[in-house]
Amino acid sequence: MSENEFDVLIVGAGLSGIGAAYHLQTRSPGRSYAILESRDAIGGTWDLFRYPGIRSDSDMYTFGYAFRPWTGGKAFADGPSIRQYVRDTASENGIDQHIHFGHRVVAVDWQSTSARWQVTAVDGAGKEQVFRARFVFLCSGYYRYEKGYLPEFAGYDDFKGEIAHPQLWDGALDYAGKRVIIIGSGATAVTLVPAMAETASHVTMLQRSPTYIASRPSIDGLAVSMSKMLPAKLAYLIARIKNIGVSILTYQLSRRWPDFVKKGVLKAVKAELGEGFDVEKHFTPSYNPWDQRFCLAPDGDVFKTLKSGKADIVTDHIERFTPTGIQLKSGEILEADIIVPATGLEMQLAGGARISRDGVVVEPADLYTYRGMMLGDVPNLALAFGYTNASWTLKVDLTCERVCRMLNHMEKTGTDIAVPQVPDDITPEPLLDFSSGYVQRAIAHLPKQGDRAPWKTYQNYVQDMLAIRFGKLEDGYMTFSKAPGPVGQLAAREAAE
Repeated sequence: MSENEFDVLIVGAGLSGIGAAYHLQTRSPGRSYAILESRDAIGGTWDLFRYPGIRSDSDMYTFGYAFRPWTGGKAFADGPSIRQYVRDTASENGIDQHIHFGHRVVAVDWQSTSARWQVTAVDGAGKEQVFRARFVFLCSGYYRYEKGYLPEFAGYDDFKGEIAHPQLWDGALDYAGKRVIIIGSGATAVTLVPAMAETASHVTMLQRSPTYIASRPSIDGLAVSMSKMLPAKLAYLIARIKNIGVSILTYQLSRRWPDFVKKGVLKAVKAELGEGFDVEKHFTPSYNPWDQRFCLAPDGDVFKTLKSGKADIVTDHIERFTPTGIQLKSGEILEADIIVPATGLEMQLAGGARISRDGVVVEPADLYTYRGMMLGDVPNLALAFGYTNASWTLKVDLTCERVCRMLNHMEKTGTDIAVPQVPDDITPEPLLDFSSGYVQRAIAHLPKQGDRAPWKTYQNYVQDMLAIRFGKLEDGYMTFSKAPGPVGQLAAREAAE
C-alpha cells in the first residue's frame, strides 16, 4: 500500500473514533488504519466544549467504553475528566500514533472499479490531501462544530453587553459579579445555571417552554461498593448492566405510561424546590417524557441554585434584545451584562463531507439507514450514531463490533465489498422520532429509516446487542462480493493461498 492508503480510515478522533480504533486493533488485528481529525487535539466534543460546568448528561458507566472501566468516581463526569479519559485510552493503546491532526475530510468518493474510497481532506494550510481506503468509518458525530444554532433575535446587535455562545466559549470571559441571562432549557442551560451562579451576581434561565429535569445522585452507590469488593472490570460491568437496565425500564415506562412518569417527575421537582415555585409553569412540558431527552441534574444542583436565590427561571417568549438586556412578549424587561444563547445545535452528517459514488453525489436524505450503522446501497461505509434515549457509546460500541465482524468475514471469504441493499417495498420513516428543535430543523436533510428491521432503529440496547453481536451477517439484505477489477482478482488469490 502507498503512504496514504489504508484498509480502514476513521474520520474523527473523539469518543467514537478512539473507540472504533480500539475495536479494530483488538477484533480485526493486522489491518492498517488511520484517523483523520479536523482539529489539533483528541476528544471531539469533549475538547471543543469548554463552557462552565460542561459535563456528561449520561452516567459514565454506560457512557464510558465497554472495554475500559470508568474509575473517575463521579457518575456524571465533567468535560475535562471525559477528555482525559479519551486521551488516556488513545495513548495507552498506541492509537494516538495513527492520528492525522488538522485534516478536515471534505469528500468521500466510492470508486467501483478499485473497490476503494477516495477520501479528500484539507490540512491546516488549506492544501488538499487524498487518502484511499477499503473501508471508511465516519465517527465525526452528528452536529456542526463551527457554530451552534442561533435564532434570529430582533435587536440582537443592539445589546451593548457581551454575548457568549456555549459552543464557541471564550475562556477569558469574566462573569464574576455580572448579571447573566441564559437562553434555553436544554442540557446546556441546565448545566450552565449552577456553574455560572457560583460567581455571577445573578443568573436568569430564560426559556420559551419547559423541559423535563430529573435529579440524580452524582455518585453511583452500587458502583462504589462493588469497586471496593471486586476487580475493576467486574465492578464496572455490574454497574453498567444495572444502569442499562434502569435506562431501558425508564424509557419503556415513559412510552407506555407517560402520565404516570410525568406525575412522578413533577412530584420530585416539587420536593426539590419546596413551596413557592410555580412548577406547573416552569417545569411542566407540553410533550410526554422522552419525546425529547431528559435533562439530568446531578445531586439536584440546578434546583438547589434556584432555591438559593442565586438564579431564577423565567418562562416567556423573547420580543427583542435591548441595549441593556431582553424585552419579553409579556412586556417585562430583563437586565443583563452577559447573554448566553444556549439555543441548541446544528445537525449534519459526516462532518459536512460530500459523499459520492463514482463521482455522483449521494444526498443523505435519499438514503436509508441499515441497523442504524450503515447507509443503504453505499458500500464499505459505516457511521457511528448513538442512541437518543440512552448513552451514545452503548450503540457505538455495538456498531464497532459489527464492523469488525464484517471485516473479518470479508477477509475469510475473500470478498471486497459489503453493501446493504434496500428492498423495493420499504416504507420511509423519519430517522429520529424526537420532537427536539435541533432534530426537527435537520430531519429533512438526514437519512431515513424503514418500517421494519434491519432498516428500523428501535433504540433498544438489548435488542440491538442480540442482532448486531449474534445476528447473521448475510441476512438477506447485506451482500458481500468481489471487486470487478484487479483488486477482486488479488483478493481471490490471497484467499486461495
